[in-house]
Amino acid sequence: MTATSGTSGTTAPAAAPSEAPRAPAPIGVLVVDDDFMVARVHRAFVDRVEPFRVVGVAGTGEQALTAVGELRPDLVLLDLYLPDVFGLDVIPRLRAAGHDCDVMVISAAREADAVRGAVRHGVVDYLLKPFEFEDLRLRLERYAAQRGRLLGTVVRSQADVDRVLAGAAAQPTAAAPALPKGMSVETAELVERTLREADGTLSASECAALTGVSRVSARRYLEYFHTVGGAEVSLRYGVAGRPERRYRFRGAVTGLALPPAGRP
Repeated sequence: MTATSGTSGTTAPAAAPSEAPRAPAPIGVLVVDDDFMVARVHRAFVDRVEPFRVVGVAGTGEQALTAVGELRPDLVLLDLYLPDVFGLDVIPRLRAAGHDCDVMVISAAREADAVRGAVRHGVVDYLLKPFEFEDLRLRLERYAAQRGRLLGTVVRSQADVDRVLAGAAAQPTAAAPALPKGMSVETAELVERTLREADGTLSASECAALTGVSRVSARRYLEYFHTVGGAEVSLRYGVAGRPERRYRFRGAVTGLALPPAGRP
């Protein structure tokens, strides 16, 4: 099809229809917990996070093994206190059966041996019960981002390998560390997410408008992220007055990336 100009009479090719952005591929999740009410809550939490979808629920280790073989989930949310086997004992049986699904432990087990065992078995995360929806959402989003990097990485050099491994090392495995006095994890995560999703750079005023926090608070969090390496700053010069400081996301600063309290 051609379009005719009203002034010159010449013809030009019609613009190609723009393609809608592809939605991310669904990430199938198997929820494993012997308490059916807890499993129901976990399922509801997971279904609220895109692109995750629950493909099944299992209440024992044996049921989990069978479900993985039948449903082929990408991720297993695994409780450790199961009625038939200890949860970590399920993982080597999954690998022996040829299943390469990832495993995230969700358990009340606080023993150091359980955490060390989970790390040795290669779990992608370890979340202690009880928890809030936001705790799980953040971990699922980090997992999805890391999974996307792994699937999309083309290894041409050692630097490519290092980038992938650095992303994996950023997964949290302990309680959330402290922020500087007067700053909250919830607001830090909100500002970080807003900065990460921004198209280009943000000023403190723009960040405040998007998050609902005050401009002073937005500036404080943005400057903190710049200090710890999570944001870079550029200056925009206007006609008069001080140059405007603008911030661009560089890398996640919540979770283990936050330095201990008191560190500058």
